[in-house]
Amino acid sequence: MPKSADTFADRHIGPRPADMEKMLATIGVESFDQLVSQTVPDSILDRRLELPDAMSEPAVIGRLGELAAQNRVIRSLIGLGYYDTITPPVIQRNVLENPAWYTAYTSYQPEISQGRLEALLNFQTMVSDLTALGVANASLLDEPTAAAEAMTMARRLHRGDRDVFYIDPDTHPATRAVMETRATAAGITLLDLDDAVDHDSAFGVLLSYPGSSGAVPDHAPIAGSFRDAGVLVVVATDLLALTLLKPPGEWGADIVIGSAQRFGVPLGYGGPHAGFMATDERHVRAMPGRLVGVAADRAGRTAYRLALQTREQHIRREKATSNVCTAQVLLAVISGFYACWHGPDGLRSIAEKVNRLASTLANSLGDAGFEIVNDTWFDTITVRAAGRAPALVADVAEAGINIGLSDEDHFRIAVDEKTDDELVARLLEALGAETGVTQGRIPSYAVRESAYLTHPVFSLHRSEHEMLRYLRRLGDRDLALDRTMIPLGSCTMKLNATTEMIPITWPGFSGIHPYAPVTQAQGYLQLIEELEGYLADITGYAAVSLQPNAGSQGELAGLLAIAAYHRSRGEARRDVCLIPASAHGTNAASAVMAGMRVIVVATDGSGNIDVDDLEEKARDHGDELAALMVTYPSTHGVFEAAIKDVTDIVHRHGGQVYVDGANLNALVGLARPADFGADCGHLNLHKTFTIPHGGGGPGVGPLGVKAHLKPFLPNHPQLEEAGPETGVGAISGAPFGSAGILPIPYAYIRLMGPDGLRRATLVAILSANYIARRLDPYFPVLYTGEHGRVAHECIVDVRPLTKATGIDAEDIAKRLADYGFHAPTLAFPVANTLMIEPTESESLEELDRFCDAMIAIRAEADRVGAGEWPRDDNPLANAPHTAEDVASDIWEHVYPRELAAYPVERVRTDKYWPPVGRIDGVAGDRNLVCSCPPLDSYT
Repeated sequence: MPKSADTFADRHIGPRPADMEKMLATIGVESFDQLVSQTVPDSILDRRLELPDAMSEPAVIGRLGELAAQNRVIRSLIGLGYYDTITPPVIQRNVLENPAWYTAYTSYQPEISQGRLEALLNFQTMVSDLTALGVANASLLDEPTAAAEAMTMARRLHRGDRDVFYIDPDTHPATRAVMETRATAAGITLLDLDDAVDHDSAFGVLLSYPGSSGAVPDHAPIAGSFRDAGVLVVVATDLLALTLLKPPGEWGADIVIGSAQRFGVPLGYGGPHAGFMATDERHVRAMPGRLVGVAADRAGRTAYRLALQTREQHIRREKATSNVCTAQVLLAVISGFYACWHGPDGLRSIAEKVNRLASTLANSLGDAGFEIVNDTWFDTITVRAAGRAPALVADVAEAGINIGLSDEDHFRIAVDEKTDDELVARLLEALGAETGVTQGRIPSYAVRESAYLTHPVFSLHRSEHEMLRYLRRLGDRDLALDRTMIPLGSCTMKLNATTEMIPITWPGFSGIHPYAPVTQAQGYLQLIEELEGYLADITGYAAVSLQPNAGSQGELAGLLAIAAYHRSRGEARRDVCLIPASAHGTNAASAVMAGMRVIVVATDGSGNIDVDDLEEKARDHGDELAALMVTYPSTHGVFEAAIKDVTDIVHRHGGQVYVDGANLNALVGLARPADFGADCGHLNLHKTFTIPHGGGGPGVGPLGVKAHLKPFLPNHPQLEEAGPETGVGAISGAPFGSAGILPIPYAYIRLMGPDGLRRATLVAILSANYIARRLDPYFPVLYTGEHGRVAHECIVDVRPLTKATGIDAEDIAKRLADYGFHAPTLAFPVANTLMIEPTESESLEELDRFCDAMIAIRAEADRVGAGEWPRDDNPLANAPHTAEDVASDIWEHVYPRELAAYPVERVRTDKYWPPVGRIDGVAGDRNLVCSCPPLDSYT
């Protein structure tokens, strides 16, 4: 084993060389080569990685600095859903740049997630208040995705056989593009809202308020006419505008969507940003995405949790109507805190300034002889300049300001929070106009009279000390990677290195509008080109699109590409997607969204695809077979030896193979999906390539394809560089999706180099097998490969323990919090099991601490089984234990307080106290409350 050279890879990879030797000996092999030979099928091994050599951390920072410098940061007043904003420094430093917030995972274990759940509840309350609708979700991937989700939600609620959805012509082009992509696959007819409207043929309509042009129309009459005809009314809106404008919930909206980006989230060349959706409480069970609800723990303490989880696609599978399995939690949290920081008065003040400056522009340009197309506005005006628009936009750019070019005859100016009088004067001067003095202007029918953000949380934290302490208080309630390993199987919670994170807040990356001229984004385009090339080399694909902003969207893009490929060959009849029974629910949901029929393929007793069943179903559906979706290594945590046979069967029957990249952390530098039969597949840059999970988003799910599918990659109406003209359309709102966080995986690959990446894969496999070997005597490992090995994760079976003691996997998950650990993945893909993925970043000391905790918990369960403790009163059944519980004057349990609080010696000096006890989720769903609780919860 080579000695450490103190490279970045040595810091990223947890076990030291001597530790690796010990771990190899523990699992009974002499070398990594022997471990690989017993784990990875020889038929797929390919160690090629033609990547640049590893760079030092200062060198990578320097390289990213060069790329950022190639981007020209000038003020962009382009609009179309993206606005420059000021991230309050207290929020930037203590949330966006704080690993306590950005390294957390989705709040499936709510007792150890109370801080970010409260922050998300703030976000939901903010959206609900501003839209005047009863309930809002915990964010969606972006505004166009939210609009598309609203369209399919309206169809589901309508329950009739109508297939027409009308769209306001004054809607952002990207929103329309994403909706068109989704509508085509779903068999929905998307029509412009015009004078030829047939109410009786429609199930839904989208109205824009304000419109993309800036107009603020009186939509109430048309909304009423559609509702009278039984049509669901969706409204796309702007949260800042709603501080001044009458909210859609007060004039007929059933669903309201938009983006929270301008509430403190940087432009980032288009993302990541938090989309939002609000609706009437009657429709809450049809709403996609995550939803935080108020509940109580066993002691009656107020607690928060993810509510109504049976709505989620990974449970509904092929019955799902959405494949969204995540959110934009970190960005939603920032936007919610932005509202807490400014409060209702501060937000209104910002909005009034924006409206005043837009009015100044409109009046001054009108006085100079320009025609203002929209006679109402909040922040945006559209100006007619026959034949002169491109030249005028160029003149303004010379003055250091970007404005939007609508067409040859029109340009657009969108005022934002950063706009001031000096900028307006400079802009007007560039257009040959003088600056007048103007008051803000909102049409009388649109003036908001109702109050908003009246909950105390939006007024208690206005001084920086109070906000700082509030952020710290919430952060301390959670377990994130800055405190402990998060051994969630299928989630790859590895190190998010500080060096990788530093560049994302540099203005050269964070300050670029997605529709800025490409000459101003050359650094981004170079970074994107290089990163796509690296990912193609790692996977063997011919091309990669970075547009999908989540793994689920990568799935959808891949299946749409497959469908388009079949159509191009005159085989549109191919619409069957084969999916193994063990697959993640997003696979089936994505297939349905792509217009495919799902046929489930059985798995055998070892958890592998039943090859005979696959052969039979591929043969039965031969002329209709479109694709097979397969995760590799499998969701059962093993390298299936027959993977090449599986892909050969599908190809032989005319289908394409989609390989889900959720488990790519076990492949990098050892095997390439394209070489063992994949035609396409997505990667999770928020797993394998270290973009942090952010408590449930952001993520990036690029799609890789072989050459024959390259013409069908996503594209975008606003930027031809985003994809081929023959592509399937827009998948995400921005041309390159969540471009603002692409410096993170770029940095990781350059820091690790080919040797470091391969070594990380080897150690990830070693660590999983080490845990499997240590825990197997206490918790049997459910699935292994032909030689008794697991891949990068293992599933331990709790069912025998439950039968003997009554203790189940949930009890173990909750008890781990008392030991200071986040639980592994619970009950997926097999009920009453735990899926453990340690990743390469955890040290041997941390792996042993986790294993010791699990073994100690097994001993506690055995005491229950032996009758020493009752099944309903023991440290596991009552876990987790709060400080209030163990410090109470009353202790009526049969086990001592000390065991409840300090089950192992280590936690005496480094104790994480869960803020609440076990939460009653069923009661929370029965009594659904999805906005901030009353004042006494904050005192």
